[in-house]
Amino acid sequence: MLSDRLITVAIHTYDRAHSLKALLESEGIPVVLHNVNLTNPSISAGIRVRIKECDLPQALRVIENIEILSPEATRTLRNTADSVILVPVDFSDNSLQATLVAFRIASLLGAHIHLLHSYVDPAYGQSVMQLSDSMTFDDTGIDPVEEVKLDKDLHHIARESMTEFEEKLRDKIRTGVIPGVRFTSDVIEGLPEEAIDDYYSANKNILTVMGTHGSDSSNRNLVGSVAAEVLDSCRTSVLTVPVATPWAASGMPSSAVFFTTASQDDILALDTLYRLFPETSLAVTLIAIPPSRFAKADHASLESLLKYCRTNYPAYSFKTSPLSLSNPIDDFDHIIADHPVDLIVVGSRRKNIFSRLFNPSLAHRLLFHSDIPLLSIPVKA
Repeated sequence: MLSDRLITVAIHTYDRAHSLKALLESEGIPVVLHNVNLTNPSISAGIRVRIKECDLPQALRVIENIEILSPEATRTLRNTADSVILVPVDFSDNSLQATLVAFRIASLLGAHIHLLHSYVDPAYGQSVMQLSDSMTFDDTGIDPVEEVKLDKDLHHIARESMTEFEEKLRDKIRTGVIPGVRFTSDVIEGLPEEAIDDYYSANKNILTVMGTHGSDSSNRNLVGSVAAEVLDSCRTSVLTVPVATPWAASGMPSSAVFFTTASQDDILALDTLYRLFPETSLAVTLIAIPPSRFAKADHASLESLLKYCRTNYPAYSFKTSPLSLSNPIDDFDHIIADHPVDLIVVGSRRKNIFSRLFNPSLAHRLLFHSDIPLLSIPVKA
């Protein structure tokens, strides 16, 4: 049992010991400095930073994540060479949940997080843009002076919301809910799908993680206006996290379905999946999609793909299941009823695999009718 006796957690120069003392005390941890030269403290060396033994677990979390928990240090993390996971946020609980998933993936990959929020230009609307809500355009004229003032107000409101959102993340790092992953943020003006695409053009992020509403949400059709657009057009992998995702709060997926036409492109998508979840023992069901409504899946090609997967992705387990095009929604529901699924994976071409094989409205129903996260991985057109 941890006691109130004092223990040493670090030995530093005076300046660094004083900085650590200030940080720990800002987190509610009392600190005592020992071995200080009272005559001239600035020349002291070997200052012992001491705390109560009972505060050790919390103190270690702070020390291990000192660059993240210090806002000043966070601002210096831009332009790092690390791999980046982009997380578009609207500051909702669903957005926070998706961010927690992104943090755990980033920890596995040694990546850092970039939070992005975009809001509508005053010429197009008079409210902060919600990434998972619909847009309202205002055709009435706006006085140029008022437009500039409104733009500044919107940016200030959005920036304050981002600061509060970042502090929620630091609280979860402090308490050990999520790993200590470095993160940066931006608040910009513009449409979210364009902002996401522009960020990829400049930074080549390895993954985009977005929160979406669940299948029973009255806003599910509004979600598609942004999330579906990003899924169809994004040039990097996109993971959508519905609000009712069971594993989002504290875990990782354990089972997945992978829609496949048993082509070479699918191997590229499987390689990406394996890299994104390198330490997860996924049970993957390969769902064979026939090349047309009146054709049957190529079982020989599917068996070859199954053999390839079992040889090259040893951390995962694989099995197969067919899918007809006569009633794909019902087929899919039967599959997930028989095989509980935590993640849907699809290799997306320039034209989405579902849109290519089904009509677009049915594609969106299939993508958003369930509360299962979707990982869309771009492959060759």
